[in-house]
Parts: sequence; structure tokens; C-alpha cells
Amino acid sequence: MRIIGGTQKGRHINPPANLPVRPTTDLAKEGLFNILNNIIDFEGLKVLDLFAGTGSISFEFASRQAAAVVAVDLNFKCVEFIKKTSLQLGFLHLKAIRTDVFRFLSKSPNEGFDLIFSDAPYDIDNVMILPNLVFNHNWLNEDGLLIIEHTRSLQFAGHKHFSQTRRYGKVNFSFFTAKG
Repeated sequence: MRIIGGTQKGRHINPPANLPVRPTTDLAKEGLFNILNNIIDFEGLKVLDLFAGTGSISFEFASRQAAAVVAVDLNFKCVEFIKKTSLQLGFLHLKAIRTDVFRFLSKSPNEGFDLIFSDAPYDIDNVMILPNLVFNHNWLNEDGLLIIEHTRSLQFAGHKHFSQTRRYGKVNFSFFTAKG
């Protein structure tokens, strides 16, 4: 796993082999960040990374000077790896939280985020409720962007906040905007 842009561009990160994760592929990550480079300014961005796993996406945003990155995952080993690695990389603006994502989203936040990324395990059943949890509890700022990584079999096109889906091999990213 490597960081593809920002202050730590090219830095390789080696997560433990026993983490129960499926990290976003470098090809898909490069495609995603090529899109984001053209539509957002990373500096000052407040990012929420749901089902953070190895922290690959969190590290990418932190490397690109996001003001604050919050990584949420239920797995203790994943959260500990993110905490340890963020300290090694000097990402003091990255915070890792160990909790259930659905429980976390069911509460309203103190303040919203500019970008929310979700890479839920492909085998969980309730991925389709993520947009509603985010929008119903005001997790996203007014001009914010929600991105959900998912399998091809899931379709979000009917959701009122849906914007587009991009495909990179077997990886799909659906984009949602707060303005709907």
C-alpha cells in the first residue's frame, strides 16, 4: 500500500497481514483522487473516513493537507494501526475512532464534514442505508460530498442526493451531494 499524492507521496505503508480488510486498490484510489483533484481543494477540508480499515484513504487525505481527518472502524487492530502509522507520518490532524459505523452515524455530529468516504465490507447488508444516515443526521456540510465504494451489484441512482457512479475495474464509487 502506498500514498499516491501530497507531502508523503510515494511512501509505502505495510499493514499487518492479519487485518480483516480489503483495501481500495491503487488503480481505483488513483482514479478517485484524479476526480477529486479537479473538484475540491484539499487544504482546509474536514474528512470522515468510514470503515477505514488500513487507513489508506485517511492517509491520502492527510498527506494532501486536509485540515482534519477522522477515521472510523470497529476493528481494534485496524484503529491501532491507523493511530500508530499516523504518528509515524506526522499526521497529527488524523484521529482514529473505534466504534460501529452505523451506531456512529445514527447520532448527529457537533459539526459536519466536507467529504465523507465509505468503504464498507462488500458482504454487509445495510450499505444502502448509509446515504440516508449521513443526510438525515446532517453529517455533510452544505457543499459536501459523500463517496461510497461498493460492488457493481449495488445501485444508488434512485437516491435524491445521488450524483454519479465511476467504475475502476471491479471497484465502483458512487458520489452524492448535499444539495441533492
